[in-house]
Amino acid sequence: MAEQTQTVRQPQEQTHTAQEASSNIYRSYNYVGTKETLAYLFNDFSNAFNIGGYQTRYIWDVVKIDFGVNAIVNLFTGAWDIINDILIGGLVDNTRSRLGKFRPYLVAFQIPLTLFGLLYWFLPYFFPNTAGTFVPKLIFYFVFNVISETAGTFTGLAKGGYMATITPNPNERVRLITLAELLTGYMGEDMPMYIMGFLYDMVSTGKWGIQMRTIFMGMGVSTALISSAFTFWFFLQSKERVPQSIEKPDIKEGMKAVVTNYPVLLMCLSDFLGGFGVGTEEQNYWIDVHGSTHMINTLRALVSGISGPIGSISYAFVAPLRKRFSSRFLWVGADFYGDMVTLGFFAFGMYKKNYLKVWPMLIAYGVREFLSKLLFGVNKVINADLWNQAMDYCEWKHGYRMEATTSVAKNLVLKLQNIGMGSVRLLVMKKIGYVQGAKIGTQDERTKFWLFALCTVVPFVTSILGIVPKLLWPLSKVKERQMYYELSETRRHRISAYKEGLDETAQA
Repeated sequence: MAEQTQTVRQPQEQTHTAQEASSNIYRSYNYVGTKETLAYLFNDFSNAFNIGGYQTRYIWDVVKIDFGVNAIVNLFTGAWDIINDILIGGLVDNTRSRLGKFRPYLVAFQIPLTLFGLLYWFLPYFFPNTAGTFVPKLIFYFVFNVISETAGTFTGLAKGGYMATITPNPNERVRLITLAELLTGYMGEDMPMYIMGFLYDMVSTGKWGIQMRTIFMGMGVSTALISSAFTFWFFLQSKERVPQSIEKPDIKEGMKAVVTNYPVLLMCLSDFLGGFGVGTEEQNYWIDVHGSTHMINTLRALVSGISGPIGSISYAFVAPLRKRFSSRFLWVGADFYGDMVTLGFFAFGMYKKNYLKVWPMLIAYGVREFLSKLLFGVNKVINADLWNQAMDYCEWKHGYRMEATTSVAKNLVLKLQNIGMGSVRLLVMKKIGYVQGAKIGTQDERTKFWLFALCTVVPFVTSILGIVPKLLWPLSKVKERQMYYELSETRRHRISAYKEGLDETAQA
């Protein structure tokens, strides 16, 4: 395939300057229309329209799955996850249909997977008032995880590849990502978290006589149905526009892509080294240290709202920064900046034990949010587009695209790592003396310190090596322009050859 790709590049094409290459059709032509763009925005909106930030509280305090048992469950489901990824990745990459390579799986699995996933929010009703080691509940939890993981692998791999193929224009792709990240926040994607925070406080403080399982079920089911509807609409409205090779690629090549596709190798190494980070969600710090009263949640939401416009303005920096700096510089710079802001937040919390005081930490939280939002847009867009660049690089160097299998190969080592690290994180919660089901705000002072450290400095220290591979990203501005010029020519010849084949078949 690599030799075939090289034959369609004419000798004179190799002598084009970077300025000439930058003026090719992919720099000036948009493929995605208004209706599809709107569907893209609602799909991005649906990705965050959930109560995922409270998921750990749900498992810890409502379903009540013991930390130790949950760690063992994670080991088994993680092992199955690795096995089915390899099988399903090969199946997806070898799919050729009139609907495309990815859309058949996305359209077919979205509704059944959503309906099955609703069972998750009914666990406390199936097993009410049972201990964290109640065997029937653990069996159901285990089986549910295995089935949902298998079905989710189809949609996850297909969606990851699909998002890289809806347009061959790299500038349009970045424009869509930027537009989605900029506007979906104003569409209310965070609203479920704010509502859930209010409901959680009202029930946990006894102001409302409603069971906690009821608010989780209501919010979980409603957000799942709404987000699934928007996602399904996007799958129906959008198209795959990057042509796949006519020949089906060898699965082994996709698995080897972690080594042969240099950008994928670097992303994998960065994720692997960063994957040793140990931590917990910041939401747990606010709940278990400060009681997460309605006033605290309201003030935090107000602070986020004030800094929100800064995050929106930061998207205006994306285009000029991409024009001036390489992806490598922006990738590393945004990461380093975010780490420094987090360390500053931790240092302030440690000063005179401010982390135990509500008002000083709320002020520090506001300052941190403001500083973080300055590069928020750049960080979101660059991280989202780097994987797309890596897939384009593979097509450029080897003549084929294997989004699903390459994604599996990239995540294989990481999932092996996460199996162990997921269990480690659960055991760390047990080690710091966290008491499941305890009244909020009543954990001892040692546990409160570690809850603060585990959402600030500990993840930074344990994942710091992840920044090293980012320094080696191979695509400079000149090389990136050359890649997209040559890809445009290769794809044009590929489409012409495909059409000629159809004509010959029709004549025969």
